[in-house]
Amino acid sequence: MVGRPRSVSFIRGLSSGRGCFALASTGMKQSIGLVSLLVRDYDEALDFFVGRLGFAKVEDRWIETQSKRWVVVEPRGGGGCRLLLARATTPEQQARVGDQAGGRVWLFLHTDDFRRDYEDFLARGVAFVRAPREEAYGTVAVFEDLYGNRWDLLQPREPASECAAGPGPG
Repeated sequence: MVGRPRSVSFIRGLSSGRGCFALASTGMKQSIGLVSLLVRDYDEALDFFVGRLGFAKVEDRWIETQSKRWVVVEPRGGGGCRLLLARATTPEQQARVGDQAGGRVWLFLHTDDFRRDYEDFLARGVAFVRAPREEAYGTVAVFEDLYGNRWDLLQPREPASECAAGPGPG
């Protein structure tokens, strides 16, 4: 049988009412651990993510068998998805640095204190391309990373569940 395994039951809707799906009674837990972000240079990317955004450097090691670095950063407070800073090595990859989502907001940085982080980012020289505003899903402003990828800085109205990450203005 192609499709979902018979031992997995799906529950539709949950409390969000958004029609998302969750695994029930399987003992399985999954999450997205890393998102790969194409960068021109590891060190300039570290300068931005650690120096400007205040992310923590989790790993930075050489992988001999692949002749590359494994560089991982995470937002303050951690506990969620991390970024793997992946140096673009082919012409196709290099062409996508800064445009991994075709100009749309691509990544959503959740915060528990929008004003604190917005003011801190401004003081650190982060470029915001959309001013802060109140939306049904929370307080949001759009900034660009050092390559031009767009991010939402977002304080959700309600704590984000695993299923309801918010619609985002993208």
